[in-house]
Amino acid sequence: MTQNHVSGMETSAISVLKRAVELDQSGRFQESLVCYQEGIQLLMDVLKAVKDDSKRGHYRDKIKGYMDRAEQIKAHVNQMKEDGKYHEQIRIAEDATGYSYEALFKPYISSVLTEVWVEDPYIRHIHQLYNFLRFCEMLLKASCKVKRIHLLTTQDEANSGQQGGALAELQESLSAQGVTLDVQYSSTIHDREIRFNNGWIIKIGRGLDYFKKPKGRFSVGYCDYDLRQCQETTVDIFHTKHTKTL
Repeated sequence: MTQNHVSGMETSAISVLKRAVELDQSGRFQESLVCYQEGIQLLMDVLKAVKDDSKRGHYRDKIKGYMDRAEQIKAHVNQMKEDGKYHEQIRIAEDATGYSYEALFKPYISSVLTEVWVEDPYIRHIHQLYNFLRFCEMLLKASCKVKRIHLLTTQDEANSGQQGGALAELQESLSAQGVTLDVQYSSTIHDREIRFNNGWIIKIGRGLDYFKKPKGRFSVGYCDYDLRQCQETTVDIFHTKHTKTL
């Protein structure tokens, strides 16, 4: 392995671990844990490639320090979950980027996740239907085995044919992937909430529709939602041992 490659891995590790410390300090523990784990793995790869004993000792000390902190956070998060007191808040600023569904939901997805409930009154217009499709695609690619997705939304009175047709097509497409989509409508629904059957509850002020419209079809952020600007909103994350069905 070349020196440049090792240096590149070290730069990546430092960047990820810096983010982990920032998240840790701002109380976003579950997110920081994901970054600590990624950063530690990168540092371990650097350690394997380094031959100099003094440098190896330096990396070992760094890895141990970060591992100890990650274990403390894990214990703290588990205790809060056990006590039913877990609450984390993320504020997405106006025009912020880096908040694709992958980025936002990844810390709360685990291998035991099999069922998801989405309660969102605004899965009606075409861009909102595409948002829901992207959310489903994110679940299919994530490190979990989702088998059932429930959607509770309002019916688009003006264009129920487009909404119904899009969701029916998505149902068929998900079915081919071994996932059942259950769609229900309510005229009184107001809250926006996403529940995972591993205990996590994510409430986004704007629901899944927190992205700004891109300036054009060939503008940066049109395809990659990590580069898409967001509207200001607040995300509240809770954990419960008993996930209620909607």
